[in-house]
Amino acid sequence: MSKDSRPVRPSAIAGYENWPAYVRDRPRYQAATPAAQELSDALGVPAVDPPAGVTVHWEETYDGVTTSQLSWQLGFGPRTTGWLMRPAGSSGPLPGVLALHCHGGNKFGGADRLVTLPEPHPSAAEARAGHYGGRALATDIARQGLAVLAHDAFAWGSRRFDLSTPPWRTESALEARKSQWREAGVVPSDAELYNAAAGIHEDTVAKAAGLLGTSLAGMVAHDDLAALEILAGLPGVDADRLGCIGFSGGGGRALALAVLSPRIRTYVVTCMMTTFQSLLPAYLDAHSWLLQTPGLWKLGDWPDLTGRSGAKGFLVQYALADELFPEEGMRGAHRILKSLHGPESYTGRFWPGGHVFTAEMQNEAISYLSRTLSAEGTTAHSLSSLPTP
Repeated sequence: MSKDSRPVRPSAIAGYENWPAYVRDRPRYQAATPAAQELSDALGVPAVDPPAGVTVHWEETYDGVTTSQLSWQLGFGPRTTGWLMRPAGSSGPLPGVLALHCHGGNKFGGADRLVTLPEPHPSAAEARAGHYGGRALATDIARQGLAVLAHDAFAWGSRRFDLSTPPWRTESALEARKSQWREAGVVPSDAELYNAAAGIHEDTVAKAAGLLGTSLAGMVAHDDLAALEILAGLPGVDADRLGCIGFSGGGGRALALAVLSPRIRTYVVTCMMTTFQSLLPAYLDAHSWLLQTPGLWKLGDWPDLTGRSGAKGFLVQYALADELFPEEGMRGAHRILKSLHGPESYTGRFWPGGHVFTAEMQNEAISYLSRTLSAEGTTAHSLSSLPTP
């Protein structure tokens, strides 16, 4: 084959061709303290510009909660979709919570798995059933008197990469998976096809991020910091009473956000706390790049990072039969956390069962957020000051 007739390689970052220019010469995110800045530098978090054009697309009230679909444009990649939930007829200003979706091996969707929607995508319902006990976590938090924003993070949902023409390495692995499906007589859905490709493509994204001086976790933190600023600036939200919550990969995001932003007053980490040592040698393969940023251990162990946060308090929920973390690692993390924090700031709870955010665990987490953010309240506000399409 002549040079001119060689097939053209597809983009390895389709939908994000403007990402390298955005990140390459951009300064680091400037954290409020030197300790937080070290985490920003380790993750390679780019400076965050105020998101442009926050738009309300629709607003509906059902089952006691008013839900608004929002979107905004960051400096690169696709437009971000998010949902704001408030108690129907609520008065404000309300405490605010950023609800951070898990990894879950499901990048086709994102925050929709946390939200009760009129017509949910089957992949969101599947994620809720598999990881959240069938419950819409963000909507349930709003029922307790809080304003909750749930958004798609970098590489998930509305922010996913375009893999309609996969890079060659990704395509090769996807073809192998398709062969397995054919042998089993399975016809995969669009979401299953995308997630199979995205699982392999995450290595390519992490490689590109590293080349640019950032990381997958750093880019996700960038999106989370932008969403937190949106939440803080929404009408009817008390910017001085903000928290965040996440399960699994979302729990790692919650910890990173609590370190990086002084806005976070309290947070919940569920099924995402261990010692790095306990992941060696067998458990590294169980985790994505969200936990395993190169060089992160140089800052201390995973639980040590909590000491870099200015939050008033936090809850960590452990699952004793968690398939992704050995029990000794979780108990070791608990000991470290108790040595770093007094009982007035750190609460650690061990639950039976595997890597699932059960209804009982969610009840405890929601109660913790409601209590610590003092969700009592106030005068009516609306989103009418934001543009509609």
